[in-house]
Amino acid sequence: MSISTKFPVAVHVLSILSLNRQTTIYSDYIAASVNTNPVVIRRIVGLLKKAGLVDSAPGMGGITLLKEPQEITLYDIYNAVSVKDKQLFSLHQDTNPECVVGKNIQQSLVGVMRTAEEAMEDELKKTTLADTINEITVLEARSLVK
Repeated sequence: MSISTKFPVAVHVLSILSLNRQTTIYSDYIAASVNTNPVVIRRIVGLLKKAGLVDSAPGMGGITLLKEPQEITLYDIYNAVSVKDKQLFSLHQDTNPECVVGKNIQQSLVGVMRTAEEAMEDELKKTTLADTINEITVLEARSLVK
């Protein structure tokens, strides 16, 4: 799996939906918060919808969260928006086979990179959207005090 900005933007989208459950939310509203084009948001919403995390209706339907924030892990979100056929860490290709490092660097890193990827995934599985929203709320409260 490869990490791109889709993951944090997807967490951003779901956080907005969770914090505004009594309001109809549209992609243009979320796009203004993310500071991107609504088309980018609609693409990510499409991935989240395919994963069963949100529902959306074209036109005036808006976007709604389908699960409670405490039921959604960051891994669920990561899995929904990440490219499934790539590894998190990419190794450079076409190294010099005549060089001792070039010939062996990829094989020497495979194990540690996979271990790091598994550790990251385990951490994402322990953290829920609710945890993230709680952190956002704490950070906002602190900013208001200053």
